[in-house]
Amino acid sequence: MFVSSYMTRNPITVSADTPVDEAAGLMKMNHFRRLPVMKDGKVVGIISDRDISRIAPSPATTLAKYEINSLLAKMPVSDVMSAPIVCVSDEATVEEAALLMCNNKIGGMPVVSSVGVLVGIITETDIFRVLVKVMGLASGKMRVTLDFKDKIGATKEIADVFAKHQLNIDSFVSFNTPNGDSEAIIRGTFPDLNEITVDLQKLGYKVSHITKIGML
Repeated sequence: MFVSSYMTRNPITVSADTPVDEAAGLMKMNHFRRLPVMKDGKVVGIISDRDISRIAPSPATTLAKYEINSLLAKMPVSDVMSAPIVCVSDEATVEEAALLMCNNKIGGMPVVSSVGVLVGIITETDIFRVLVKVMGLASGKMRVTLDFKDKIGATKEIADVFAKHQLNIDSFVSFNTPNGDSEAIIRGTFPDLNEITVDLQKLGYKVSHITKIGML
């Protein structure tokens, strides 16, 4: 899963000297929360609805509406944009993009080519869509949660139990828990899990939760 497959291509941009009110209008009209800011063909910043909210007068202001609009019309985007910015390569994986956004506490970032040309933008919404796809949430599959002590070969051992009962696993995600143990989340069409539960527990895998999530 690469950023290039999930980003929004050819995003709407503004220049550094675009008036703030114009940028705000573009975001509102197109239902965007952020816009890349360009200068001389390069990304130099990003302006978001949060940046604009930060400079907007409070309800208690004594400024008239036309005065506020006049101020925003004169203020260039460069005065309020976030810079320097975090960009991600279009050749990066979605996981790398998610880690960058998480570490930098941002909800989206420009995507650039190997020569630094803006080719897209990827946001937290795009990451959520990938998660929904990977986990098979939209198909309404069964979700089985296993708790176990991590060991080499655990994934194969678990998969073999499902294969023994002629059941196909649609998605399998495992990770370490805060207490040092491991947890696996398995999704698929599983008509009857009673025998599988017994076989898994014999191997040291505790079925802690079974539910059906999706198709909401």
